[in-house]
Amino acid sequence: MSEQSHLAHVYHLILTGFIRDGRAPHFTDLAVMLGVAVDEARRLQRATLSALGGPHWAHPGTDVIVGFSPFSNLPTPYLVSVDGEQRWYGQCGVESLAVSWLFPGREVRIDACCPDCAEPMMVCMRDGQVLDASPDTMVGHINLPPFAPIEDWAYT
Repeated sequence: MSEQSHLAHVYHLILTGFIRDGRAPHFTDLAVMLGVAVDEARRLQRATLSALGGPHWAHPGTDVIVGFSPFSNLPTPYLVSVDGEQRWYGQCGVESLAVSWLFPGREVRIDACCPDCAEPMMVCMRDGQVLDASPDTMVGHINLPPFAPIEDWAYT
């Protein structure tokens, strides 16, 4: 298997781990799933995160995945529920909307508090379509200047 194929496989295993379990697999889990030594699984995970860049990263100084778009491995204000079960966290409000595509035919609900006023917000989706939203005056905001280079993006 080529290096590119290995990285694609690791990407798939991490994303499906989030979908199935609500969290990223640890690199020791990846070692078992891939049938490789722990050091090789760690190397492949690092290479995958490095190749993806952007909203895919490990906690600094560790090999513990923190962000894997659109999911967060750490609790965030963006609670994601699928068919009424909350076990996922979205990276941010905008990324959370992409979770709907990963659960085809299922109801995905994102609950959060407004970062400005702390009022509750909710979006309910299925297959990328908004079914319900509250408040109905909700808007999205991305704190980036127009045409900002990707290296200037801050993921919070």
